[in-house]
This record gives sequence, structure tokens and C-alpha cells, in this order.
Amino acid sequence: MLSVLTDNWELFRDGFWTTIRLFVVSGVLSLVLGTLLAGFRVSPVPALRALGTGYVNTLRNTPLTLVFAFLVFGAPKMGIDLPTFYWSAIVALTVYTSAFVCEVVRSGINTVSPGQSEAARAVGMTFVQVLGIVVLPQAFRAIVPPLTSVLIALLKNTTIAAGFSVLEAGAIPAAIAERGENQMLTLLWITIGFLILITPLVLLQRWAERRTAVAA
Repeated sequence: MLSVLTDNWELFRDGFWTTIRLFVVSGVLSLVLGTLLAGFRVSPVPALRALGTGYVNTLRNTPLTLVFAFLVFGAPKMGIDLPTFYWSAIVALTVYTSAFVCEVVRSGINTVSPGQSEAARAVGMTFVQVLGIVVLPQAFRAIVPPLTSVLIALLKNTTIAAGFSVLEAGAIPAAIAERGENQMLTLLWITIGFLILITPLVLLQRWAERRTAVAA
């Protein structure tokens, strides 16, 4: 059993390293874009609210595989060339996950008392100042558990990149099959690898849930 891992260590190492890079880069970009979209969703400007709503409704109802296919096959025909398949995967994961981050952040914004926003505006703060200084810091404390669930889903969604020429953890079985290794043991080691990556996120989620329960 262990020989499947040790004899093909370089494949597992490189595959999971690419998975981690996909997760970290697209996770950070999703948090930034999702927060910006959440600001659009609660903006006093109707055009921004419509833009945010249209983006979220479109991406949340589109399969992630189609987003990948559009960026890998469709975007180049429209003159949008991304440098590598890796960066196409980053963009696909970011534009898809940011729609879910947006809704989580928006739900957190809605937990903040409207009286605080009104008080901030009464002392002359702009909408951006109210959102960035008063509302979002409180909202993020309330949304850590659901936001962690979105990030866990993002980590698992990185395996779709394997179907679009990105050599990450999801591509390991195909590479090892050419070496005649046991596929069941290969899948078992990949599962263990993902459990190792996801466990810290689960622990963070439970810690945040306990803190939220105590605060309530």
C-alpha cells in the first residue's frame, strides 16, 4: 500500500502543491471580489445593485465545468488569452466562488443593526466608509463558519482543473495509471491528502462556531 505513495512521490508532491496554489490564490481573489460584489448588492446605487445581482444569479446557476470550458476554449476565440491553463483555472475558480462569497458576506452585512449605519452616516461618513469601517468588521466575525464552508467547497472544486490540462491532485490517477499502479490505492492516498488539507479548515469552522455561540 505504501509503495504506491513512495514510488510515485514526485507525482503526489507536485499534484498537491499545485492544488494548494490553486486554492490559496483563487481563495484570496474570491474573498476580494466577493466582498466587492457584496458591497454592490447593498449599494444605494441601483445600477450597482443590478450588476451584483446579475453576476451572482448567473454564476451560482452555472456549472463550474462550463465556466472552465468557457475560459479554456471560448475565451481565446473572443481574443481573451490567458497565459496558461493554470491561470485559466485560477480565473474560473475565482469568478465562480466569488458569487458564493458575495452572498455569505451580504448575509453577514444584514446581521449588523441598521441603526449603526444610520448613526455613522449622521456624523458625515460616506457609504464606503460606513461599509469598510463600521459594517464589514462586524459582518466578518459573524460569517466565518459559512465562509469556511465555501472555502472547503473551493478546495474540492480544484480537482475539476485536472480535466482542463492542469496537473493538480485530480490528475494523479491518470498519470499513475500509465505506470500500471493500483488505482484504488491511488484514490485512497488522494483522499487522505485532501483530508489533511481540509482538517485545518474544519477545525477553524468549529472554533468560530463555538465563539459565535458564546457571543450569542
